[in-house]
Amino acid sequence: MSVDPLRWLDERAAERVRAGLRRELRARTWRGEAIDLASNDYLGLTRHPEVVDGAVEAVRRWGAGSTGSRLVTGTTTEHERLEAELAEFVGAEAGLVFASGYAANLGAVTALAGRGTLVVSDAGSHASLVDACRLSRARVEVAPHRDVDAIDQILFQRTEERALVLTDSVFSADGDLAPLTDLHRVARANGAVLIVDEAHGLGVRGDGGRGLVHEHGLAGEPDLVITATLSKAFAAQGGIVLASERVRAHLIDSARTFIFDTGLAPAAVGAARAALRVLRRDPDMAARVLARAADLARIAGVPEPDSAVVSVVLGEAQIAYDAAVACRERGLSVGCFRPPSVPEGTSRLRLTARANLTDAELDIIATVLGDVLAHARGQAAVPA
Repeated sequence: MSVDPLRWLDERAAERVRAGLRRELRARTWRGEAIDLASNDYLGLTRHPEVVDGAVEAVRRWGAGSTGSRLVTGTTTEHERLEAELAEFVGAEAGLVFASGYAANLGAVTALAGRGTLVVSDAGSHASLVDACRLSRARVEVAPHRDVDAIDQILFQRTEERALVLTDSVFSADGDLAPLTDLHRVARANGAVLIVDEAHGLGVRGDGGRGLVHEHGLAGEPDLVITATLSKAFAAQGGIVLASERVRAHLIDSARTFIFDTGLAPAAVGAARAALRVLRRDPDMAARVLARAADLARIAGVPEPDSAVVSVVLGEAQIAYDAAVACRERGLSVGCFRPPSVPEGTSRLRLTARANLTDAELDIIATVLGDVLAHARGQAAVPA
């Protein structure tokens, strides 16, 4: 008798459809007809001529691929320049580029943890930090969101010699900020290392977009490690760890996602370097992102955010999904966050601001969102 070993996939897919949780891929066209409030292109640099030219020039010089892992043939002088430039920009001693931000988090946490280590992670940490915890072979404790006292208590009671504290600087779903000064104080008092994922902070928060760590005056602290992605404000791809020279050296020797992964492609490196040059030349871009985020929050009728992320909670997954579809049908691309990305009953539209959003675009956004959110909120208010 023949048995389909993957029949359970059909059952799981049907469950997701009933719960409004089925995901689908939607291909963009190169023309980009919709107004973009869904991407993480915070500075609006993805199509900036200087950034595009940076990618093209790197391809012409180095070729399409990096040809190997960083330890074999995948490191170019472009990689090393990007590492030095980003480290100097955020006030760190050194940097190490990975193939993605996800890989940077996996590499940093697993290389700095291991057996005999306690890892304390904020409940709102990004999935890459969650997976890093699972791979770390350390004892893991998940602390309530932004609860410094809870983290202090967990660290104080530990029996392990070593400890790490993990947090996003800007949390991706709600756009709220980590209490970095207090977290660093508690980590240092308990002999722990603080790892901060600046994926949504770099380019948006801090002096000229130098990130929330820099804004809190913690740049260059020896017991603090920054991870970040190059795929958001820097309009490219890849990730980076920014820390002391001895942390960098340890990661080169120990981070499996660095040792065994192909190096970041030259085009991404060239684009990221160009994006950093543009930001340095126009440091007010970061402030413009936050100003546009305030505009979006006003239009959506939600509190002004501390980041580029404007979260519009609608409740049930199907309501949020239908609202996102309605926006898309009217030429507005928005993010739709549903479980497991957010807790049950808090599905939402996630709007992301860009520094180059125009007043004309905001007028269109106001019309579309006004209609869509009025309908969605009306549905949410109807008793089941």
